[in-house]
Amino acid sequence: MWEYTDKVKEYFLKPKNVGEVENADAVGEVGSIICGDALKLSLKVDKETNRIVDAKFQTFGCASAIASSSVLTEIVKGKTLDEASKITNQDIAEYLGGLPDEKMHCSVMGMEALEDAINKYRGVKKVTRPEENIICKCFDVSEEKIRRTAIENNLKTVEDITHYTKAGGGCGMCIPEIEQILKEVWSITEIKERPVEKKKLTNIQRMALIQDVLEREIRPKLKADGGDLDLIDIDGSRVIVGLRGMCVDCPSGGMTIKGIEERLKDVTGQNITVVTE
Repeated sequence: MWEYTDKVKEYFLKPKNVGEVENADAVGEVGSIICGDALKLSLKVDKETNRIVDAKFQTFGCASAIASSSVLTEIVKGKTLDEASKITNQDIAEYLGGLPDEKMHCSVMGMEALEDAINKYRGVKKVTRPEENIICKCFDVSEEKIRRTAIENNLKTVEDITHYTKAGGGCGMCIPEIEQILKEVWSITEIKERPVEKKKLTNIQRMALIQDVLEREIRPKLKADGGDLDLIDIDGSRVIVGLRGMCVDCPSGGMTIKGIEERLKDVTGQNITVVTE
């Protein structure tokens, strides 16, 4: 179980500024439910002063994602767009009194959503260069993001990259490429490899794969935030689960089930439906 500060617990249990700003002047969106984390940040900007007068968020993710998003909306209020554009993921984490290493990607997500919103407000289009590519297909993480995050946060191991971006935390096929990127950035000569797990796609092994994903990916994340999940039954493409602990009364419970469903669809290649008992 990870240790959370009192501020993280406060902003998770009683998040501020949840929702969407009416007639927002700028909206930033990052992540996806399929990848496990998603954030939508909406801003109201005073056009005369370029000062942010209101900010709200909608997020799908763990306690750290909710707390980071909520704190971000508090930090940016009253700041000019220039001031807000200087906010880093470390600023978000420090405001919360720190985050576990494994949850630092939540603060990075907040920073990226803010950047996206400001750029859209200013009419700055995201430039996608031909040479850019997606390194981690499980979590849709690009080479540019890995390089930038490594430099900005002084990250030198694959494990660090996974903590801050989630890249390498899925099937593991991208780990050699992440190692190469880090070698180029820091001239690292040796990085410990993780074993690569192959997806099992046969019909008989599908049930075992579902159980494995729930046990190895889903339950640890839920338990880290005081929740849990039990696999009740698998009936064809219908997966029946039971939410436990803090997940029972969590306002994001429905989105949690949706996220699990999308993840199981992704790893099995089948139209899986997840329902609660």
